[in-house]
Amino acid sequence: MADWSERIPAVLAQVGLTASPRQLEQLAGYMALLQRWNATYNLTALRSPQDMLSHHLADCLVVVAPLLRHLGLSSEQAQQTHASHKLLDVGSGGGLPGVVLAILCPAVAVTCVDTVGKKAAFIRQVAAELALPNLRGEHARVEALKGEFHVVASRAFASLPDFTRWTRHLLTPASVWMAMKGKQPEDELAELQGLARVEAIEPLSVPGLDAERCIVWMRLPSA
Repeated sequence: MADWSERIPAVLAQVGLTASPRQLEQLAGYMALLQRWNATYNLTALRSPQDMLSHHLADCLVVVAPLLRHLGLSSEQAQQTHASHKLLDVGSGGGLPGVVLAILCPAVAVTCVDTVGKKAAFIRQVAAELALPNLRGEHARVEALKGEFHVVASRAFASLPDFTRWTRHLLTPASVWMAMKGKQPEDELAELQGLARVEAIEPLSVPGLDAERCIVWMRLPSA
């Protein structure tokens, strides 16, 4: 097994984030759990620790600062243990980015939803083992989920039209969609008319990953 506690600080420094010793411990614990469960439950196709660092962890860490900006939270406010903001990670799989966001942003209550029961069970195990009271795992179809969220996020989950269509009932007029994408999805963007209003397309630079990444920020058309 990789020594995650030695690998992660350099990645955090590269993306300009700081973490407490407890958060470093939780990130390392999460990556170890992901690697361990992956051997049995196939949570991710990646097996190499270096690939998991760049393609998974770093790829999620780079969205922390943009998320806090959209929520209007400072780095200090994000550390408050009272979870005052709610985020839904749709099709979360092994918890990317949901678990990473829950660790680094205690002020955000994160719900990870997946249609695969073993993946939701993994999230619940992570929440229990790493003592993350702001993290929940839900086994459900997102179309059947109820509630309201400040941010509805996805990472390689579905096309933008499908993502917005299936989750629009979970947004308020003040909520935002955060779709993590690779290359700017021009065809998908062209199909959004009437479904969502694109607020911004934010390019991302991921350390160790020679590939295009971006966040597509969207709101309800009437918002």
